[in-house]
Amino acid sequence: MLETELWNGLRHRPCGESRRTPKSPFLSPPRQRPTLQLRNVLGRLPREQQAQAGSLMRAAWKLGEKEGLAKFRQIAGWLEHDYPDAAASLLEGMQECFTLNRLDVPRSLHRCLATSNIVDNPHSGVRSRTRRVCRWRPGMPARWSAAAFLELEKSFRKIMGYRDLWALKAILDGSQPATRQAVA
Repeated sequence: MLETELWNGLRHRPCGESRRTPKSPFLSPPRQRPTLQLRNVLGRLPREQQAQAGSLMRAAWKLGEKEGLAKFRQIAGWLEHDYPDAAASLLEGMQECFTLNRLDVPRSLHRCLATSNIVDNPHSGVRSRTRRVCRWRPGMPARWSAAAFLELEKSFRKIMGYRDLWALKAILDGSQPATRQAVA
């Protein structure tokens, strides 16, 4: 399965051929939509409106799911008349922005799980370690990526809130919300 995904769209060519097209399946991963909409919304607002909109969005993310969604809709209503692109961007991924709140994940894990950095960092390391591979023979992408991940593992640090990972595991396994408040 992994091998099929890595080979998808890959064309065989000699090393010196075409610098524009990637030789490695890791050089151009599919673009993912950002977890947080903040940068997208602020990029569509004038500079004088960015601080206020950013503060309102950050405050809404700290609320519960229902209250936060209501606040996002309210902010989008304010922006809709003067800045329709910013309002559309805000409403676009609204449900995904509150996944951590909906699952009742402990606050200590929000910072590392609210972005895709925890996934993007290892993938960029694999890209940098496999960038010079020219010929991807059958079975080799999985071996190269596994070797690169094992090499990268030596430089990984603990994530912020690692002591609460047990609660995330319990939530994902389908148990009751397992925050420290529920246990205490």
